[in-house]
Amino acid sequence: MKITRKIIYLFLLGLIILITVYAWPRVPIITGFAAKGMCSGVFVGQRPAEDIQERELSFFPISLAHSKVNYKDSTVTASLWGLARRKAVFRRGLGCALVTDISPDKVKAQALTLPSPPFAPDTVAWPLGDLLPRRLPAGIDKEKLDTILKNSIDPPGAEAVKKTLAVVVVYRDSLIGEAYAPGITPQTPLLGWSMTKSIINALTGLRVKDQKLTISDPAPVPEWKNDERHRITLDNLLHMTSGLDWTENYFDNSDVTRMLYVYGDMYRYAIGRPAAVPPDSVWYYSSGTTNIISGILRHSFPSDRDYYLYPYRQLFYRTGMLHTLMEADASGTFTGSSYSYATARDWARFGLLYLHDGIFAGDTLLPSGWVEYTRQTAPHSGGEYGAQWWLNKDKNMPDVPEDAFLCDGFQGQRVFVVPSRDLVVVRLGWSMKHFDMNRFLADILSALPADQ
Repeated sequence: MKITRKIIYLFLLGLIILITVYAWPRVPIITGFAAKGMCSGVFVGQRPAEDIQERELSFFPISLAHSKVNYKDSTVTASLWGLARRKAVFRRGLGCALVTDISPDKVKAQALTLPSPPFAPDTVAWPLGDLLPRRLPAGIDKEKLDTILKNSIDPPGAEAVKKTLAVVVVYRDSLIGEAYAPGITPQTPLLGWSMTKSIINALTGLRVKDQKLTISDPAPVPEWKNDERHRITLDNLLHMTSGLDWTENYFDNSDVTRMLYVYGDMYRYAIGRPAAVPPDSVWYYSSGTTNIISGILRHSFPSDRDYYLYPYRQLFYRTGMLHTLMEADASGTFTGSSYSYATARDWARFGLLYLHDGIFAGDTLLPSGWVEYTRQTAPHSGGEYGAQWWLNKDKNMPDVPEDAFLCDGFQGQRVFVVPSRDLVVVRLGWSMKHFDMNRFLADILSALPADQ
C-alpha cells in the first residue's frame, strides 16, 4: 500500500512539474489566440461569435479556450478553465489588439476615422468596383469551373472537411467564378494571416517610389547602429535573410507566439533579437522581420495619422479594396506579419495589382520593376521565396506553372498569381489539412483555354 501511494505521489508530482514547466507557459498563448481571433472575427469581420468558434477557433488546443464577447465595450476575454485570462479590445479603424504589457486605457484610446471610400462599389465596373460583366472571356468551360468551385466548399449541413470559406477566380481581368460557405458573402472581410506580409511588400514599394526608403541601405533601426546588426539592409528583411536569431513555431512557446500573444509592441520585440549569422548567409522565414519592416514604415512618416491613412489612400482605395482593414498591435504599429482583413474579392484585386506589374486598371501604383524584384529568389531559399511573397520556382506545386507566385497565410489562406495564364485565384478558409492546393489550381487551369 505504501509503495502504491508513493507511486501515485510521484506521478502527481511529475504531472505538476510537467504542467508548470511545459504547459503553463503555453496557456496564455492559447487564450491570447482565442481572444484576438474572436474579437477580430466579431468586430472586424462582423460575423457571429458562434461561427468564429465553430470554424477558426475549433482546432486543438485553441478549442479548449472559452471566449466571452462584451458587445457593450467591444472587448473579448478568453480563459482556459477560468485561468490565464487574455483580453482583446476593438479600436475603430485599427482593429483588435491584445491587452498584455501596455495599459488597457492606452490601448482602448487608440482609434482612427478612416476616410470615406471614393465611390460606391456597386456603381463601378469590376475590377475597381463590383459591377460584373455579363460576357466572359472566350474558351472557358464555365460548367466545369463552377463545379470545381462548388466542390471546394463543404455542403450545408455536412461535416466540415474542405473547410473553405471563400474562393474567387479572375481570368483575363474578369471575375469568372466565386463560391462562398454559408454565412460568408462577397462583402465579408476574412483574415489573411501571413498574406499581410505581401501587403507590407506593397507598402514598402510605395514608400520606395516616394523616395522615403531605399532597399539597399542599412535598415533605419537606431538600436542596431552600434553592433553587428547595422549591416542588415531593408532588402535582407524583405527577403528573410536578416540573420537575426528567431524561432518561427506556431505550436510552441516560440519567438513568433511570444511576439503575437505576449508583447504589445511587436516591433520592439523583434528588433531586440540578436544577430545569429551574417546577413544574406541563411534564409529563414520570420514574422518578426515583417513587423520590423512595418515599424520602419511607421517611422518614415511625419505622424502616426499619415502612417495609418497611407494604406487606404495609396493602396486599398486605388485598387477598389474597400472592405480591407489593417490591424495594429497594442503599441499602434500595423501587425504586418499577420493581421489584415479583406473580402475574397479584395484579395483578388490585390493579386491583380501584382499580375499587372504594379498597375491597376491603368493606375500605376508600384515603382517600375518592383514586382520583378519581389519575384527574385531570396538567397538560399531554393526558389521557394521572394520578397514577402512565395514562389513556385521550386515546383512545390508540380501541376502549376513555374512562374506562379503567391501570398500564403496560416490555415490555408492563399492568393495565387499565374502570369503565364493571366490568372488570379483566391482561397480562404480555416484549414488545408484535406484541401489539395496543387490539385485545386490544376483543376481550375483545366477549365481555361490552353492557349493565351
